[in-house]
Amino acid sequence: MDTKELLKKVRKIEIKTRRLSDHIFGGEYHSTFKGRGMTFSEVRQYQFGDDVRNIDWNVTARTNQPHIKVFEEERELTMMLMADVSGSKLFGTKNQFKDEIVTEIAATLAFSATQNNDKIGLILFSDEIELYIPPKKGRSHVLRIIRELLEFEPKSKQTNVAEALKFLSNVMKKKAIVFVLSDFIAGDYKQNLKIAAGRHDITGIRIYDRHEAEIPNLGMVQMEDEETGEAMLVNTASKKVRQDYSKFYIEKVHYFKDSFAKSGSGAIDCRVDESYVKKLLGYFKQRG
Repeated sequence: MDTKELLKKVRKIEIKTRRLSDHIFGGEYHSTFKGRGMTFSEVRQYQFGDDVRNIDWNVTARTNQPHIKVFEEERELTMMLMADVSGSKLFGTKNQFKDEIVTEIAATLAFSATQNNDKIGLILFSDEIELYIPPKKGRSHVLRIIRELLEFEPKSKQTNVAEALKFLSNVMKKKAIVFVLSDFIAGDYKQNLKIAAGRHDITGIRIYDRHEAEIPNLGMVQMEDEETGEAMLVNTASKKVRQDYSKFYIEKVHYFKDSFAKSGSGAIDCRVDESYVKKLLGYFKQRG
């Protein structure tokens, strides 16, 4: 993708997703994700109606005048976007590929966070950490994140969600709002998710295509695994082959839902031909 085409695509995504975050998600995001609590602001003289529980007895004793501690909500948050850039992101049979939906969802979330003056960071992962952009504020930073999501070429086509979560736990010591965007056709990440969720507010967004759930009966078909690159002949006419694949897929979906539920994290299923706007809005309203 040349620079002119990339900038045009970035601008198109910015216009679409910024409009969504301005008119739909800004307020929902603000009410759903709260600050880290109340932080001390100042000490001032007691006024009628103030809560006596906030009296600062040391200052009161020193001045012979009642003083209270004033607190304010610490609103500023950090959002981390974690996007799976493995081979399967290129799958898509209707309207859009999964990676295009991932980019739009990530941009919408990032602009919603920007409205709240929050920092946004990005982790791109396959079976290794492909790219880490530390959290920062501002429109130009969000545009950089969109550019990376659009044009980044991963070294690996495989997926390891556990490694990505382990990296998150190592680099983010303070609580963050985390969105993990993947098809979650992976396993063995339950323990790492539990550890990360002990510190962070995590939501998994499973992006999938309805045609991934089952193999149609097309006879002998040569297929290539997007993640391993392995080519093989598959007899799709075999009922057992189709049933085995369907069972494998259902197990991965169940593992995703079970892992996120048991860790106390949120989970969203988003099909590429469905409105991610409705899915996100419904999730925010449910949590708010």
